[in-house]
Amino acid sequence: MPRDPYYSRTEVSNSDLTALKEMIHPSPIMGDRDKAFRFGTLFDALVTEPARVNHYTLTVDDTLYSSDDFRLATEMHRSLRLTARHDPLLDRVLREADTQCVMIRQAQQFAYGPLTYTLPTRCKWDWWLPSLLFGGDLKSTAAATQAEFDEAVDRFDWDRSRAWYMDIARSDRDFIYAVSKRNCRVFR
Repeated sequence: MPRDPYYSRTEVSNSDLTALKEMIHPSPIMGDRDKAFRFGTLFDALVTEPARVNHYTLTVDDTLYSSDDFRLATEMHRSLRLTARHDPLLDRVLREADTQCVMIRQAQQFAYGPLTYTLPTRCKWDWWLPSLLFGGDLKSTAAATQAEFDEAVDRFDWDRSRAWYMDIARSDRDFIYAVSKRNCRVFR
């Protein structure tokens, strides 16, 4: 399957902010980042784009995954669905949200001290609830406890990414659901 054209767009994205931060303030990379992103793609596709997933060939699009990765991602998805039975927001998200919703703001306004300027910006929501005018993000995480999840939010700038999305959508609410790769616990 061809690469998603979203990633070829020229507007500034949250990923661009992360790349800029890493250029200005390099930090040691913890763990295998490519492996984590690859697994995140599998988990995200299972939940938000199941048509891309082939359970028989263990692929997402043309990318082959191990049976262990598929088994873990499937168990994490199951845990998310079970949690939705007791979490009204998650239940509504899984039933009603638009998935992989792209938003573009051609002239997002920024201020830096006395300087004001605009940039074309973009984001791609994992979940968007049009009736409520807000959405959120799905994460797979190595965190096994709420404290570890809270630390991951800070370490990976997930709060910055959510603010970026909210600004583009002009929304005043947002959420993150993350599922642990270690114990399948769901964090919010």
